Amino acid sequence: MSRPALDVLIVEDEMLLAIELEHLIEEAGCHPLGCAMSSDEAVALAQQLKPDLALVDVHLSDGPTGVDVARKIADDCGGVALFMTANVKRLPDDFAGACGVIGKPYSEHGVKTALAFLAVCLTEGRAPGPVPVGLTLAPAYAQRWEAEDPLARSA
Repeated sequence: MSRPALDVLIVEDEMLLAIELEHLIEEAGCHPLGCAMSSDEAVALAQQLKPDLALVDVHLSDGPTGVDVARKIADDCGGVALFMTANVKRLPDDFAGACGVIGKPYSEHGVKTALAFLAVCLTEGRAPGPVPVGLTLAPAYAQRWEAEDPLARSA
């Protein structure tokens, strides 16, 4: 069964993690568009490349600016962000407009499963099944995609 291929922007200031994510994105059948290491670079690339999804770390080379990046991608670029961070507690209640979070450390399988799930959600507007382990959806997106998510039930 063929899944839609997402164009994915990586927003990560640790080069080894960015390279690993690029390989995982390709293995998941998606297209990595590039990598940004700072907030200004991330917003500029998002405006230029129009990714379907941006994988965003909270703490970038210019500080804890990933939350601002996610909000700008959602508000100004028409894109969707997914946080990939060890700083899950730093996320605002509204997830800054992002669709969710994968906490670090993450597994290869977890990232691939999340990308496959999100590819369907973003193209069909509905969850294909239960939210994969390791992915937490923002309450607004869980509701929009009619997805079962423990965070959405407790909100």
